[in-house]
Amino acid sequence: MHLPSDANASGRDLGAEELAHLQEVIASGTLNCTNGTQVTAFEREFAQRYGVPHCRAVSSGSAAVHAAIAAVDPEPGDEIVTSPITDMGAITPILYQQAIPVFADVDPVTLNVTAASVAACITPRTRAVVVTHLFGNPCDALGICELAQARGIPVIEDCAQAYLATQRGRLVGTIGDIGVFSLQQGKHITAGEGGIVITSGGTLARRVRLFSDKAWGYGDPKPDHYFLALNYRMTELQGAVARAQLRKLDRFVERRQRAAAHLSELLADLPGVTLPAAMPGSEHTFWRYALSVDPDLISGGADALATALADAGIRSQPRYIKKPAFECEVLMKQRTYGNSRWPYSGRSTGITPPYDRACYPGAVKGLERVVVLPWNEAYGVEHVEFIASTVRRAAGRLARSS
Repeated sequence: MHLPSDANASGRDLGAEELAHLQEVIASGTLNCTNGTQVTAFEREFAQRYGVPHCRAVSSGSAAVHAAIAAVDPEPGDEIVTSPITDMGAITPILYQQAIPVFADVDPVTLNVTAASVAACITPRTRAVVVTHLFGNPCDALGICELAQARGIPVIEDCAQAYLATQRGRLVGTIGDIGVFSLQQGKHITAGEGGIVITSGGTLARRVRLFSDKAWGYGDPKPDHYFLALNYRMTELQGAVARAQLRKLDRFVERRQRAAAHLSELLADLPGVTLPAAMPGSEHTFWRYALSVDPDLISGGADALATALADAGIRSQPRYIKKPAFECEVLMKQRTYGNSRWPYSGRSTGITPPYDRACYPGAVKGLERVVVLPWNEAYGVEHVEFIASTVRRAAGRLARSS
């Protein structure tokens, strides 16, 4: 069986609605959001869907993270706590703003940071905390926000994989000070590329908007370029597609959740495999469906199971990002600005904490065991049953004898 793929039309719902908005843009001749209407409309509609007063659409998910980091305005050498299990596009903005990424360990099953692991990383130099809701499964944003706010530290929620996920009835992205999202090809909704920043803070919102447009004060009495900033504007073409996709978001999420619930039912009693589950009071929206494989019960662990799935036509991701982000050369070897090693070289005490995998047992164990199954809103009963039967057969063949 060929599974629908979010890399093409088989797993993406793109059609008449998107084309209608795109035709409006082309007919207008205005492709730039500064003078157009689609991006502004998308920002207004996204803010309404999330119940926040401020939304800024930008050119990518990485740009969204960068704008959020810039909004809290760290001093050179400040620390920003984040997750070692995330895309590099969520980490390099910290370095671009002259701050130092400090990594909190993760729960080995969910691969999310916890309130305890974040608390262990906070120092007098902590300027912000970035929490990632991995695979659509909310981390304990409420617990993390409580400890951070007590110390006057803003929290940025990375919701690139977690559209409409909730914790205790609150949408993730609205729990912290700033929420960021991605519209990259494989996300819940897509414009190919694109990003979104939301906040309830007026001062933060102004800094996000300024930073994403060269810090030029459009509409101000005496506008100027107020500070160092970039051009991260979204095009009207992206905005047109994103606007049509937003109207389908609830339906997409419901389909993903329904298919995931079915798969969980079919795999519920499978020895050696732990299924994804949200913490009590939270709702998982399944960007991907991540299994945790116990190598003591499944011979060869995650790698062997993924190989068996690939042989049957299911292209999964064993070990997800393969290694903790801090083991990538840009961080491990501090390849930043020329040979300066800045901002690390500005610190007299070195990296805190050290980028040593021995300090991150949860991340190491979690990556060793995780198998990330492909997932999208086009999955039907037949696709789920095919995946379930394939996983069961593979796990059965690989089961260690007692």
